[in-house]
Amino acid sequence: MLSLRTIRRFCHAAAIAPVAGTVTRAKSNSIQKSDKPLEKPALAKLKAERDPEKLFQLFKANAHNKLVIENRFVFEDTVSRLAGAGRFDYIEHLLEHQKTLPQGRREGFIVRIIMLYGKAGMIKQAADTFFDMHLFGCQRTVKSFNAALKVLTQSRDLEAIDSFIRDVPFKFGIELDVFSVNIVTKALCDMDILDKAYLAMIEMEKAGVKPDVVTYTTLMSAFYKHNRWEVGNGLWNLMVMKGCLPNLATFNVRIQYLVYRRRSWQANSLMCMMEYLGIIPDEVTYNLVIKGFCQAGYLEMAKRVYSALHGKGYKPNVKIYQTMIHYLCKGGEFDMAYTMCKDCMNKNWFVNVDTIYKLLEGLVGNGELDKANVILRLARKRVPSFTKSQLDAFEFVLSKKQ
Repeated sequence: MLSLRTIRRFCHAAAIAPVAGTVTRAKSNSIQKSDKPLEKPALAKLKAERDPEKLFQLFKANAHNKLVIENRFVFEDTVSRLAGAGRFDYIEHLLEHQKTLPQGRREGFIVRIIMLYGKAGMIKQAADTFFDMHLFGCQRTVKSFNAALKVLTQSRDLEAIDSFIRDVPFKFGIELDVFSVNIVTKALCDMDILDKAYLAMIEMEKAGVKPDVVTYTTLMSAFYKHNRWEVGNGLWNLMVMKGCLPNLATFNVRIQYLVYRRRSWQANSLMCMMEYLGIIPDEVTYNLVIKGFCQAGYLEMAKRVYSALHGKGYKPNVKIYQTMIHYLCKGGEFDMAYTMCKDCMNKNWFVNVDTIYKLLEGLVGNGELDKANVILRLARKRVPSFTKSQLDAFEFVLSKKQ
């Protein structure tokens, strides 16, 4: 049986424990509270600072602050603003210093440094960072290779790109992947060297790197853009034959070309095929098909596709509104154009000035001054506002009937 003294000691200890716990928690809370103000203002100050030199000094002072160096946005924003100010010396100083810190041994962090140099247009420094990775104990893989390759393509130097792809993988024992293929393909397409882009895909496939849907879509888009439809169609067939199924972007590229060629019914059929394959059309798809029917003179079909868009739970974007309102006005259907335009303007989305002018003319011509005044009132509320001359032109249309 416990003695009375033991019980008293136990009760005394139990009474003290919550107090001690409270004190400990209070201390830990005070420590946490004192820690937060030390870190949070750094981000706020970096975001608010507009003077390039002060921004440089502030970032430099926080070079070891994990809250800063692990924040991708802060890095990109700082580099972007320093590049805008032409202070490339500050950018190099900051990024070179970061490579010497412990995080410089992580490939993911070095990839970020390479891409930041690319964002600033400092291609040589990006390439040097890749070639010097071993100096700060960081292993190269295809990830850092692709980052350097992507930055190098900004130079549009075909010889340098060829040399990098040919020599670097062999030198460092790096095996290229499909992302490498897509970077090269996109770069060559952007330089309008389409045949070489296609051959690059073929050569990579022979080397064991199988192209994916992004590769085919990039090439198709480029060939269709240059009106080389026979190659674009061939790529579509080749892709399907190889067992690579098209995705949403691929369908949109092909539909865009069909619309450009005024083959609106084929574009609509392709959209139906998407749904059959389980690929859900997006606003871009609907806008293209609507535009195709409008341009071909099938306004009723365009209206049906517009209704189907609502039926599928989509909400029209400003481009769809612009297309529909423009062609409704052109077809003399000003009441429906008015309803759409009012809905669009209430969302602070505005179709172009010519379309509004045409709509006002149509409404005034039909004697619907009340509706014309509603459109004018909404136009005056636009943020940012229309110019005075544009508003004067709108008001002039109404004044002709009054």
